[in-house]
Amino acid sequence: MREQFRAWTEAVETFVLEVIFEQRRGKRAAIARVALLGLSKVFKVAIKLRRFLYDVRILRDSTLGVQVIAIGNLTVGGTGKTPVVEKFARELTDQGRKVAILSRGYRSKPPPLARRLVDKLLLREDRTPPRIVSDGKNLLLDAETGGDEPHMLASNLKDVVVLVDKDRVKSGRYAIEKFGCDTLLLDDGFQYWKLAGRRRDIVLVDFQQPFGNEYLLPRGTLREPPPHLVRASTIFITKVDGDTAALRARIHKHNRTAGIIECIHQPLYFENVFTGERAGLDLLKGKKVASLSGIAQPESFEHSLVKLGAELVYAKRFADHHRFTQQEVLNAINRGKKRAAELIITTQKDAVRFPKLDRRDLPIYFMRVEIKLISGAKDFHECVRQICFR
Repeated sequence: MREQFRAWTEAVETFVLEVIFEQRRGKRAAIARVALLGLSKVFKVAIKLRRFLYDVRILRDSTLGVQVIAIGNLTVGGTGKTPVVEKFARELTDQGRKVAILSRGYRSKPPPLARRLVDKLLLREDRTPPRIVSDGKNLLLDAETGGDEPHMLASNLKDVVVLVDKDRVKSGRYAIEKFGCDTLLLDDGFQYWKLAGRRRDIVLVDFQQPFGNEYLLPRGTLREPPPHLVRASTIFITKVDGDTAALRARIHKHNRTAGIIECIHQPLYFENVFTGERAGLDLLKGKKVASLSGIAQPESFEHSLVKLGAELVYAKRFADHHRFTQQEVLNAINRGKKRAAELIITTQKDAVRFPKLDRRDLPIYFMRVEIKLISGAKDFHECVRQICFR
């Protein structure tokens, strides 16, 4: 039942994305776009009302007495946020901070439904401790329970605490009391206004699709209008692949004081999903390759494979955060073989959601990437310095 519900939600998500990006034509799609536009106007009013309620202190934020760095974006998905969170966590840890990453754990396994319903009916405060993906020493939860991005961050960062809970005030307090953390990184936290205090907002803007299709949810992919960039302390332009002058000019209209950092996602190596064997970036040169992904913007990933010398003979895409079945991976292997593919490449975020396979006719590798700063390194190090020595 759960798998059927997940498949249905992914199908709806795919349909809606095709509608809002006008990839679906016809009368039904046009009517759907009009309806979504109406809903986006309601959403805009709701955003402004919520912000106003925080400003006049009807809705209260909380202060935990430690440094808080919220890393997020204006749009839904696809800006390359996880590697930026990893870079901040690694740099701050190297500077002597005790860091915890707080994630809401998108599509992670929630607590039992019965318990959640009873708590709501009795107006009972949720005292369930956050899920500990990593205690800073050991990886404790799998990707299904902890969420794929928290699991990936915990795998890459051995000295960082990673917690999952929708209530990040609660998980932040837990990180401070149980692990002695003095720096909290809010993964996807730009819209999480409940946790304030000594806070810096880091906002990511994708060079290729800076503001989606310029519409707010659900007609577009914007969570907030572009003028809300004014709240950002530092802005990362990610996936830079050209002249950024026009985008910088637009950002400056909304925020003249934030440092702007340009970066790319740099491939590091390939790692076999099942054996852990690593290979250099020359693995793809002259090879026929199939790709398999369930991420927000697969085009960027596939383009990077071609840039590394691969001939992409087959590409299979699923919805973002898709949890693969054994049959889906086997189907990709079979179709890749029909096109003479020599190996399959996926992303690290997808690899943590792979099932065990009965047969592996083609080797399957994930591409490990990290952020490389190509402009504004001084702003980045100044940002870290201010966090560490404030």
